Amino acid sequence: QLQLVESGGALVQSGGSLRLSCVVSGLPLDYFPSAWFRQAPGKDREAISCISRGGVTRNYGDSEKGRFTISRDIFKNTVYLQIDNLKPDDTAIYYCAVRRAPVCSGDRFAYDSWGQGTQVTVSS
Repeated sequence: QLQLVESGGALVQSGGSLRLSCVVSGLPLDYFPSAWFRQAPGKDREAISCISRGGVTRNYGDSEKGRFTISRDIFKNTVYLQIDNLKPDDTAIYYCAVRRAPVCSGDRFAYDSWGQGTQVTVSS
């Protein structure tokens, strides 16, 4: 049974940094792409970053500006999201996800397994 558990969310001041973690059980991380999404109040869930089964990363949308870095530890079967220079607009629930397909996607409907999310709140 595939299970994803996120952690690391917190209340932080603008300009700070966080590293979110997602422990995946039931599937080796190098089998399928894994990704981070976020959902702010009243907004759609949006893609941030994806890491392919081969370890190639891709950022989506505003995250292409370079404040977000996805990485993974195959031995710990954990995916990470480093967020630097946090802004109040980054306030959201952050989710990790896995899709049973060969390549990354920025479409939330392309992912079939999700964690429960971790709350990030950025104060100004």
